[in-house]
Amino acid sequence: MRLEIKKTYKLFIGGKFPRTESGRSYEVVDSKGNHLANAAKASRKDVRDSVVAARAAQAGWASASAYNRGQILYRIAEMLEGRKEQFIE
Repeated sequence: MRLEIKKTYKLFIGGKFPRTESGRSYEVVDSKGNHLANAAKASRKDVRDSVVAARAAQAGWASASAYNRGQILYRIAEMLEGRKEQFIE
């Protein structure tokens, strides 16, 4: 017999994976009711922290050349395409 341990779902803020302040999450389902994912439920403080992190990162993003930003976005697209089976039902 195995002890069930409740999974803690986390956010992604400022390059880190902090736990939500509330510790709550919810299930994401498709139109047919099939389970797709579990999403962390952010609190107001979590949202404020993410806005602060985004504002801090904005200057670096804005100072990058358009070519460099394009390379980054293209790489993200490649990574998503490589994992498309995870997103298609």
